[in-house]
Amino acid sequence: MAKQRLMKEGLDAAAIGRIAQSLALTVPGFPKQRFINDAQANLSDLELKGRVRHIIDVLNTFLPNDFIQTSEILLQLKANWIPGDPNDNLSGFAAWPIIDYVGEHGLGHPEKALEALKELTSMFSAEFAIRPFIIAHFETAFQTLEMWTQDPDEHVRRLVSEGSRPRLPWGPQLPQFIANPSPIFQLLEKLKDDPSEYVRRSVANNLNDISKDHPEKVIACCKRWKRGAGKNRQWIIRHATRSLVKAGHPAVFELLGYTENPKLDFQSLEVSSKEIKLGESIEFTFQLQSTHSKPQSIVIDYAIHHVKANGKTAPKVFKLRTLEIAPGETVELIKKHSIKPITTRTYYSGEHAVEILINGKTFGRVDFTLCCN
Repeated sequence: MAKQRLMKEGLDAAAIGRIAQSLALTVPGFPKQRFINDAQANLSDLELKGRVRHIIDVLNTFLPNDFIQTSEILLQLKANWIPGDPNDNLSGFAAWPIIDYVGEHGLGHPEKALEALKELTSMFSAEFAIRPFIIAHFETAFQTLEMWTQDPDEHVRRLVSEGSRPRLPWGPQLPQFIANPSPIFQLLEKLKDDPSEYVRRSVANNLNDISKDHPEKVIACCKRWKRGAGKNRQWIIRHATRSLVKAGHPAVFELLGYTENPKLDFQSLEVSSKEIKLGESIEFTFQLQSTHSKPQSIVIDYAIHHVKANGKTAPKVFKLRTLEIAPGETVELIKKHSIKPITTRTYYSGEHAVEILINGKTFGRVDFTLCCN
């Protein structure tokens, strides 16, 4: 079995060679070997974003100081771009520093820079590079984004929704949209029925971002969109409200067609052990019985309340099951949850808890002790 490549390896010596060769095909007399030597210097010591930063700096020493001249090179580059191995899911990373170069060095010429980003975004999404223009040149950037909602290229249309996400992972936040997302809704309105799943998924992710600061506005938007919605728009609504479901926002369950106040007899929440060690699993079981005379639609989540460094606990919500429960029906559920070391969480010894959430409301909680020593 082949070893999984680290993301930083998407910007390795081979990627630099492709960048150099593509530039040499575009710029007569481009000093390909000097570029390769400079770009590879100390590359192995850098992580992914450090490599992006380093290659941008090297590009800046080899491209013209006049961004207008550079933009003309970049507009031609796509036709000469060497894409790499189509079976390598990291092959697109080679274009990342080229595109982010525009976001850094093109701010003085927003119209030309945005033209370059539109051309290059299909090579590697320009969702990071466009954000400085939204912040520094809002009117120009927003008018451009509005035009792009009608572009025939799905990559350009996706850039509208992905680039305007208020809390895009790995990208700088957009404070003006966190404070007031109204302009984003204007853009997403034009993309909500986009024929491309690639675009629709981005629309949903943007709404999910907005929901973290403006849940009521997202719910109101989804209620409007729900009228006359086909299956694709219904999917957007479900995916856009996933954080609201996890947070147990009361209005979201009726929106999604779940029973607003489920009538259930909750019984026998038990854990397999009151004390486990890091690396082991906690298994929990419980029973539900419907006490309603009509079928009920319910979504069942569970939260693990983890001990933090300060000794307090914070919940992390996980999906469990969605079901229709008939009048008088009893359902037993069993779940095993692994608590093992991961890079994104530090575990601490102490009293944790399992909490059961049904349509966002707490139905039961049981404590257990985690030992990390």
